[in-house]
Amino acid sequence: MDADLLHSPAVGLAEEEEADMNDWKLPLAFMKKRHSEKIEGSKALAQSWRMKDRMKTVSVALVLCLNVGVDPPDVVKTSPCARLECWIDPLSMSPQKALETIGANLQKQYENWQPRARYKQSLDPTVDEVKKLCTSLRRNAKEERVLFHYNGHGVPRPTVNGEIWVFNKNYTQYIPLSIYDLQTWMGSPSIFVYDCSNAGIIVKSFKQFALQREQELEVAAINPSHPLAQMPLPPSMKNCIQLAACEASELLPMNPDLPADLFTSCLTTPIKIALRWFCMQKSAKLVPGVTLDLIEKIPGRLNDRRTPLGELNWIFTAITDTIAWNVLPRDLFQKLFRQDLLVASLFRNFLLAERIMRSYNCTPVSSPRLPPTYMHAMWQAWDLAVDICLSQLPTIIEEGTAFRHSPFFAEQLTAFQVWLTMGVENRNPPEQLPIVLQVLLSQVHRLRALDLLGRFLDLGPWAVSLVRPVCGIFPYVLKLLQSSARELRPLLVFIWAKILAVDSSCQADLVKDNGHKYFLSVLADSYMPAEHRTMAVFILAVIVNSYNTGQEACLQGNLIANCLEQLSDPHPLLRQWVAICLGRIWQNFDPARWCGVRDSAHEKLYTLLSDPIPEVRCAAVFALGTFVGNSAERTDHSTTIDHNVAMMLAQLINDGSPVVRKELVVALSHLVVQYESNFCTVALQFIEEEKNYTVPSPANTAEPGNLTPVRDSPAIPRLRSVNSYTNIRAATTARNLNKSLQNLNLNEEGGPAAFSPGNLSTSSSASSTLGSPDNDEYILSFETIDKMRRVSSYSSLNSLIGVSFNSVYTQIWRVLLHLAADPFPEVSDLAMKVLNSIAYKSQGAMSSPNTHIHGGSPYFGSPPMPSTSSSSLTEVPKPPTREQPATRPPYTPTLGGQAPHSHQFPRTRKMFDKGPEQAAEDGDEPGGHRNYICPALQTGLCDWSAKYFAQPVMKIPEEHDVESQVRMERQWRFLRNARVRRQSHCITQRGVSRLDDQIFINRNPGVPSVVKFHPFNACIAVADKDSICFWDWEKGERLDYFYNGNPRYTRITAMEYLNGHDCSLLLTATDDGALRIWKNFADQKNPEMVTAWQGLSDMLPTTRGLARRVSIYLDRSKQGGAGMVVDWEQETGLLMTSGDVRVIRIWDTDREMKVQDIPTGADSCVTSLSCDSQRSLIVAGLGDGSVRVFDRRMGPNDCRVMTYREHGAWVVKAHLQKETDGHIISVSVNGDVRFFEPRTPDSINVLQTVKGLTALDIHPRANLFACGSMNQFIAVYNANGDVISNIKYYDGFMGQRIGAISCLAFHPNWPHLAVGSNDYYMSIYSAEKRLR
Repeated sequence: MDADLLHSPAVGLAEEEEADMNDWKLPLAFMKKRHSEKIEGSKALAQSWRMKDRMKTVSVALVLCLNVGVDPPDVVKTSPCARLECWIDPLSMSPQKALETIGANLQKQYENWQPRARYKQSLDPTVDEVKKLCTSLRRNAKEERVLFHYNGHGVPRPTVNGEIWVFNKNYTQYIPLSIYDLQTWMGSPSIFVYDCSNAGIIVKSFKQFALQREQELEVAAINPSHPLAQMPLPPSMKNCIQLAACEASELLPMNPDLPADLFTSCLTTPIKIALRWFCMQKSAKLVPGVTLDLIEKIPGRLNDRRTPLGELNWIFTAITDTIAWNVLPRDLFQKLFRQDLLVASLFRNFLLAERIMRSYNCTPVSSPRLPPTYMHAMWQAWDLAVDICLSQLPTIIEEGTAFRHSPFFAEQLTAFQVWLTMGVENRNPPEQLPIVLQVLLSQVHRLRALDLLGRFLDLGPWAVSLVRPVCGIFPYVLKLLQSSARELRPLLVFIWAKILAVDSSCQADLVKDNGHKYFLSVLADSYMPAEHRTMAVFILAVIVNSYNTGQEACLQGNLIANCLEQLSDPHPLLRQWVAICLGRIWQNFDPARWCGVRDSAHEKLYTLLSDPIPEVRCAAVFALGTFVGNSAERTDHSTTIDHNVAMMLAQLINDGSPVVRKELVVALSHLVVQYESNFCTVALQFIEEEKNYTVPSPANTAEPGNLTPVRDSPAIPRLRSVNSYTNIRAATTARNLNKSLQNLNLNEEGGPAAFSPGNLSTSSSASSTLGSPDNDEYILSFETIDKMRRVSSYSSLNSLIGVSFNSVYTQIWRVLLHLAADPFPEVSDLAMKVLNSIAYKSQGAMSSPNTHIHGGSPYFGSPPMPSTSSSSLTEVPKPPTREQPATRPPYTPTLGGQAPHSHQFPRTRKMFDKGPEQAAEDGDEPGGHRNYICPALQTGLCDWSAKYFAQPVMKIPEEHDVESQVRMERQWRFLRNARVRRQSHCITQRGVSRLDDQIFINRNPGVPSVVKFHPFNACIAVADKDSICFWDWEKGERLDYFYNGNPRYTRITAMEYLNGHDCSLLLTATDDGALRIWKNFADQKNPEMVTAWQGLSDMLPTTRGLARRVSIYLDRSKQGGAGMVVDWEQETGLLMTSGDVRVIRIWDTDREMKVQDIPTGADSCVTSLSCDSQRSLIVAGLGDGSVRVFDRRMGPNDCRVMTYREHGAWVVKAHLQKETDGHIISVSVNGDVRFFEPRTPDSINVLQTVKGLTALDIHPRANLFACGSMNQFIAVYNANGDVISNIKYYDGFMGQRIGAISCLAFHPNWPHLAVGSNDYYMSIYSAEKRLR
């Protein structure tokens, strides 16, 4: 470009910005989640959190070896020394009484944590007493946990041999007790608490003995004759927990201000010891007037949160829980803090013991070992809470002032809120999470805590999976469902929707606790906003999903009537989930189905089949599918209903959304399962008919004309493999490939065949072989099905005897045949599975055994007619005779259980005596055929829809986030667009005086039939018969070449770029009426099909195979073969389609449905379409030479506002200029160009160009049009009809003459003209260099 042009002062900033704004406002087509994502649910998370081994400590052994008054020989005590045991001074009473009181006190202290356990004391025991105690507790506890508490303050320290000490009967000796024996008596699971000096030795010995046991167990398992194996097996000690007061080399602290059993005090009376310890610290001086005596007088009860003591206890629990959650690995936290109430309490208190005892140079030990926690920052929050509480004590006690509650929880919630609002995404979870869950129990903070919890869960599935185990959130939010507070409803519904979206296994818990009633009442509450009712119905849909108890509970709760009332709600997501919920409640649950029948649920659902939102239509199809898919006994009434539903569903056969059609196949497959025998009968008759009827396949008639020998064909290009076409219907199995290559023949173009999968043989194995399981070949191939489909539409099938051929089953079979030829591979694959399943069932019922075709695939009827591009079928082996020993396939697929019984089948073969087993004998392949269809055929729609609730809903979507990369990329594209528009506008305004500078030439892999410039980047799409090639015309390189996937007898006749201003998609239209949309082309990724649908269902097939330009040129009287023509309106998202039909069909791509059929009122095909959204006008050029103008705002009978009949022959192009007073320009094959003003009945100008036109295009911005003819030249004209350029030769090829022009197209902005010709060449011409 010229530098002065780029910086032209005439084009200011304002214009550029305005152009950008228009781009921002343009709607985007086919960019919704259903187009960009795979329709499947998220991976289910492993539910490790559901502690299957929830445990209770049911028995407690309290073993006290105190021997009051006698100090053991190996400990020298200080004077004064720590004396208190369980807060009692043993010297203050007689030894025996002291011992008993201490024992009783210890039991009380433990009972505060676990009141229901069995407690047994053993005071100053002998070895036998300990043995008796332990074995009896283990016997009673069975598999539950037993606690062994050992206080060894009156006996020597443990030995390195792994012994602790007890007494003899007369207390004259200390007797050692081996830990190995103790393990044997206690068994597993157990928890051991050792409060004695050098306690760490016991922990070490315990582990060594446990290891020894494991080895003995292994030896015994490997060698049963080993002496060890003869002995009773020792219990495994894997599930044992130990808590010891100090390391192996440490003595217990003897400070007289502390109790002697400091460790036990920390474990069983944490608040009391924590407060005393706090007062002993220097910092306590900051709280005046607080003494140890005052601490004893703190008012309140530990379990009453409203009192000072209760509040401190609650704060202590929250803090220790939080420290543990933040420091411990998740699975260890789960095991120690969430499995067993007593173990959790002991470990929380153990954290305090570590903090207090470390301050006296003593390190408590645990097994499993915990990371050190005594320095954790949360302890400072504890000190502050204690400080605030104690500072109030003197006034509370002396003056009776009211207690001010601690700000601890409010502050922690604020910290959590700061984390939520201020953070980046990838970071550690907030440490206050356990506290937020603790606070749910408090009425004061509940609302705020729920709100914050909801916002946290909204961060995504990871947040949900973090909260469930943590915090054992479960019991809390389950309990809250009993609350009647209306203000909690939105929050609870939101939180439960988040939980169930990630983990649906909670359905059972909800039903067990009557939680479903809560959501039923939310759904029925018309004052609730639609979003909350949507979440409620989603939760109910999870509760009833494949869960019979849930279905029963919700049916009694009147769910069906509730849902039916909301079917017409304006909120689309609510309509969608109401339908899914209905579909799930009556899935395999007959009472719900009959309840639905009584409420005419199916008829109410019919309205949703024409809903503007494809997902809602899809949900309605799902609901109706499960409605007919119930396997209960059938009555005449229910059969009538099933038929009625089936015929309603059949109307969606040409729905624009593949998601809906996939769901339709699944819904019809339920019907097929129910009425299997009827479908088998229909299948047999179709198969018989197909055998006896030859369809004049357009593919069979090779065109006359310029046939060139195969050897001159161009180099075979490599086709890109395409993601969605892993299942391209080409015979790419090895054995067929060779055959196909040998028989590769001339394709319909008459030119040599480019090697593309579309030209390969599509014989019997050409079903979607690659897409079917294990490449198992289908019985019915794609060809057969396609032929059946065409037979059923040509011949009068009514002549067939037997079942009346307009029965519902016939209709549905036809619908399935139609869906098996669907342009979207996933839809056709599903339909192929259903058809082949029935074909397989009826195969056994055929009177003659099946024949085989090369390749070993059993196949119905005769092979398809060998067409020019199909391999010739060499030999058909003789059908095997009945006498051969039948090889039973190992597995016969069954659809609905019993094999079909039908009077249609010949009586001579005792086919159904034994049901399916004998049917299996007919299969000649030892492998048998796999089950193509099962009652559980699914599309994943419901699970995919549920992902919405798992994803963040409060976060700004990326496309709206000004800082996001997506947004930046769009901004860049829109600036590029503005630059292209500005620069090209300057050039076209100066006027183009010549257009013959060849800027690109290359040999295309196939004969170009349609060519389309990308409006803003240097990419051009060139279609041949069934593939598309992308070229970069600036660099002159090929970017991509892939197969469009249309059947062999069809060809691409039109292309459009959708969203050309932004994320471009390519639309291809083929002459069988199919539309396909592709993304990721022309870049490094694999092209993917976004969607595909049947744009025109009743294309006239007779002329379809003939190449359009040949038929125009050679025999205009036939006036056939316009193929499919389209025009795209980006502003409205409307796609106009027409062609060899008598209507112009308008599709709304946003709704993915047909919005209007405008009758053309002519007997010939539409050859060209052009529309203008501003004026709602559509101009159509027709094969009979007329040009018709339609106003789409008017009714079908009045919408044709003008007909011009000035052309005498086929209209090659009709173009409506986009300006407000734009003219219509039309051109016929005779070369007459006519200008019309839409309001006047006659043309206002006529120009004559060359005759024998094959292609023509009009530049939308510059006043130019170009004509290409069979006479091998291109003429470019300006608006006055003056020829500005005549192009006859290629540049640089020693002046080689250009071929017959097959297609040409102008660039929407630049003055570039692309030309494709019959000799495979593709060239681009532009205005003179100095202009550019």
